[in-house]
Amino acid sequence: MALEPLEHVLSNGMKVLLVEVPKAPVATVQVWYRVGSRNEVMGRAGLSHMLEHMMFKGTAKYPKGSFSRIIRKNGGIDNAFTGQDFTAYFENLAADRVELALELEADRMQGLILDNNEFTTEREVVKEERRLRSEDDPQGALVEALFAQTFLSHPYHWPVIGWFADLDAMSLDDLQRHYDTFYSPNNATLVVVGDIKADTLLPTIKHLFEPIPKGPSPKQTISAEPDQRGERRIVLKREAQVPSVMMGFRVPNYSSDDAYALGLLESILSDGKSSRLYQSLVHDQKNSLSVGAEYSLLQTDSGLFYFYSLVSPGAKVEAVEDALHREIAKLHNELLSDLELQRAKNQVEASRIFEQDSNFRHAMLLGQLESIGAGWQRADQFLERVRTVTAKDIQRVARQYLTQDNRTVGILIPLPPKEQEASLPSLQQGKP
Repeated sequence: MALEPLEHVLSNGMKVLLVEVPKAPVATVQVWYRVGSRNEVMGRAGLSHMLEHMMFKGTAKYPKGSFSRIIRKNGGIDNAFTGQDFTAYFENLAADRVELALELEADRMQGLILDNNEFTTEREVVKEERRLRSEDDPQGALVEALFAQTFLSHPYHWPVIGWFADLDAMSLDDLQRHYDTFYSPNNATLVVVGDIKADTLLPTIKHLFEPIPKGPSPKQTISAEPDQRGERRIVLKREAQVPSVMMGFRVPNYSSDDAYALGLLESILSDGKSSRLYQSLVHDQKNSLSVGAEYSLLQTDSGLFYFYSLVSPGAKVEAVEDALHREIAKLHNELLSDLELQRAKNQVEASRIFEQDSNFRHAMLLGQLESIGAGWQRADQFLERVRTVTAKDIQRVARQYLTQDNRTVGILIPLPPKEQEASLPSLQQGKP
């Protein structure tokens, strides 16, 4: 990493990372809490995301609507996002307004007011968000089903946004307990990147955040996912224009040396129109409208490496699935050329370097690394480790993880609107 952060741990346990980037008079302020859907329990999926929404409902000092209004009035933008392993809040604004953002974040770290009327209203907003992301989005619905079928006991089983039944069952007491347990300085990382002076800003941070008392040390026993001992398949029938195929494989996270080879493999398979999957399924065979692969090594626990294809009109699902199998077989049986491997390394390295040109992306990487337990120092190691990956490493991880017994397949079969509508009453039987 070109710019190493100044690291400081406050007396209440909150870690602070400050990075001076004086090239433009702007900065990003980000607060990362080590809580996401991974820290929920069956029956309350979506609790972390719901609390993210409620964090904008105000405190005694800054009532409902004040937070975002103040940031906008000062020329900035603010938002938040929840993942499987973390929840993060950010403000991007002029560098001379950083202290304002810090004051607002410190205030809601300890002073959030949870009101039942606000909760009831906001729950409907979240349910509508779920409809848009999953219920009305065929690809989103299939990804959700793929994870649920792959992870049977681990919390990665449920979606970050939660299930409808869990949202309906959620109570204000659940939210308060979640806030009291996880929203404490010792469970948070503050990251500021931009045109700042670290030595000048740190005393302000201490003044604002150190009075916040240290909270409990959240402890949760995460169910270990048992070994998969055979292919799993799921068929999802719903309204859609074309079929989809997804194929997932459980793989390790950043803590394994294999993660770097898997990261390169993702690039080889799906990075741009020269990638293997695009060239084979879209360009040559023309059986897919779009195709790709997804893998994130930056997760707290072992995750999923999955392929996806949006099937071309008139093409057969079976043909697309067979084509994906053939691409995996090539990885098993043939070594990559030096040219293809180097091209993938160049793409991954260029992406990481360009990413660090953005204050926001730079801070995101630091915050995510801290939140998953990897530590920000791994940012420096990433490119070094990627450069050492060999063609034999790529072949080895493909043979080890992209196997039939470790495979979960999801197929989306489109239903015409009338057929789906006709099936709805049977799905709703038993409801008043």
